[in-house]
Amino acid sequence: MSISKKDFLKLQNGSDIRGVACEGIEGEHVNLTSEAAFAIGQAFALWLMKKRNLKPEECIVGVGMDSRITGPKLKAAIIKGLMSQGIYVSNCGMASTPAMFMSIVYPETQYDGACMITASHLPFNRNGIKFFDRDGGLEHDDITEILAIAADLSPSVSAEMLEADVAVSDNRYTEMELLDLYAAKLCMKISSDLSNDDYADDPLAGLKIVVDAGNGAGGFFATNVLAELGADITGSNYLEPDGTFPNHIPNPENKEAMKSICDATVAAHADLGLIFDTDVDRMSAVLSDGTPINRDSIIAMIAAILAPDYPGSTIITDSVTSDRLTDFLERRLGLKHLCFKRGYKNVINKCRELNAAGEISPLAMETSGHGCLKENYYLDDGAYLAVKLVVAVAKAKKQGKTIDHLIADFDTVCAPREVRFPILTEDFKSYGTSVLEEFKNRAAASGYELPFSYEGIRIRFAGVCSGWVLLRASLHDPVMVMNLEGRTETDLEIITGITQSLMEGFEYLDISAL
Repeated sequence: MSISKKDFLKLQNGSDIRGVACEGIEGEHVNLTSEAAFAIGQAFALWLMKKRNLKPEECIVGVGMDSRITGPKLKAAIIKGLMSQGIYVSNCGMASTPAMFMSIVYPETQYDGACMITASHLPFNRNGIKFFDRDGGLEHDDITEILAIAADLSPSVSAEMLEADVAVSDNRYTEMELLDLYAAKLCMKISSDLSNDDYADDPLAGLKIVVDAGNGAGGFFATNVLAELGADITGSNYLEPDGTFPNHIPNPENKEAMKSICDATVAAHADLGLIFDTDVDRMSAVLSDGTPINRDSIIAMIAAILAPDYPGSTIITDSVTSDRLTDFLERRLGLKHLCFKRGYKNVINKCRELNAAGEISPLAMETSGHGCLKENYYLDDGAYLAVKLVVAVAKAKKQGKTIDHLIADFDTVCAPREVRFPILTEDFKSYGTSVLEEFKNRAAASGYELPFSYEGIRIRFAGVCSGWVLLRASLHDPVMVMNLEGRTETDLEIITGITQSLMEGFEYLDISAL
C-alpha cells in the first residue's frame, strides 16, 4: 500500500488535516483513509519524539474524537499507527478539541501530545485531525512536515496492520474518560468564580440555561456542567452525539443553527442560550429575549466581561470586525482594538506575541466564534468562553440585572454584505496584490479615509454615508473577498455604488456579483 506525498499534502488545511472520510456526497471521494490515518499516527509519534527528545517508553499521546460517523474508524487507525512506534496511547473516547489540549496540561494526565479527530462544522462525510503538544496547537509547517513523514512511511503500511484490532491488552494502551475530567474542571472554575458572592453549593441554582449542541460533542456542557451546578437546562436541544447531524449543522455561523437556539431560548424563557460547534472550540450565545450574541456582539460581550480586570488592554480580532466594535471597545470600555488578520491561529499568535512583549492582551477572537483567553493557555475554547458568560449571568441575576446591560451601548444597527470576486488568471496571488494596490490608490485619490489594515484595504465612510468596506485576497483560492457594512440599507447602497466605481476596469476580476 502506498499514498503519494502529493496526495498526503492535499490533506493539509492550514494548521489542521482535513479530508473526505466516507462516501455520501456526489463528486466527493474518500481521501482520508484508514491507511492515511495509520501513517499520520506513525508520523506524529516520530515528529513528537524528535521534537521533545523522547524515547518511545517516555512518550504518551491522547487521542479523542467528536461525534462524526467516521471517527471510530480513523481513531483506531491513528492509535495503531502511534503504538507501532512503541509509544503509549490513551484512548480518550468522545472529546472536544479544547479538552484534548488540556489533557497535556492537567496534572492528572500530562500527555506529551494529543490528536483530536474532527472536521469542525464541515458536512458529515468530512473528517480531520488536529494536533497539540506542550507548545499548543501545531503550526502550518509542522503539519507539512508530519505529512511528508507519513508519505515516506506509507509504503510500509500493510493490509495486516490496518485489519488488526487495537491491542487493548497491551500495557501501552489505556482508556480515559477525558470529558468527565474536563467538565469537572469547568465546574470548579464556575464555583471558584462565584465563591465570593455568597452562592450556595449549587451556584447556578435559579438559572435557566439552554444548550444546542447540534448533535456534536458539546452536549456534556449542559448535563455535566450546568445541570451539575444546579442550573435548569430544560429546553436544551440536540445534546446526543450523532455524526449524521440530523437537525442542523453544528456551527454558530449557520443561520439555521442560530435560529434553532434563539427559538429554544425564547420558548424555554431561559436566562441564556448557548450553541457550540461540533468539537466545541467555538460558541455563540443568545439573550433571554432571543437576541443572538454572535460575530461582533460576542466579542463585545466577552470584552466587556474582561474589561474591569484588564483596564486599557488590547483586544485582538480578525480583519472583518466592524468599526462599530472598534468604537465600543475604545470609547465605551477604554480598551484598545487591534484589528488583525483572518484565521484563528493568526489572532492567537498575535495575542501571544503582544503579551510576551509586555502589552497586555486578555482576548483574541474571530467573528466566527473562535476565541482565546490569555488566562486559559491561549486556547480557543468555546466551553471556557461559555463559562465566562454563565458566571456573568449568575452575577447579573443576583444584582437584579441581565447580561445585556454589558453591551447596552454597543451599536448593533447595521446592514452588512459579503461579496466574492473570482480571479480569472492562473497567477491569482500576484494579480490579487496588484488589484489591492490599485484599489488603494483609487480610494486615496478620491479622498476616502484609509485606516491602517493588517489585511487587505479598508475604507471608512462618514458624512454622506456611514460604514466601511474591506477588500482582501483569499490566502488559498483565486478569489477576492469584499465585506461591506452600512449603518442603514441606504448607506449600504451608497457604499456599494462607491465600491463599484473603485472596482471598474480590472481585466481578470469578475465583479458581476457586486
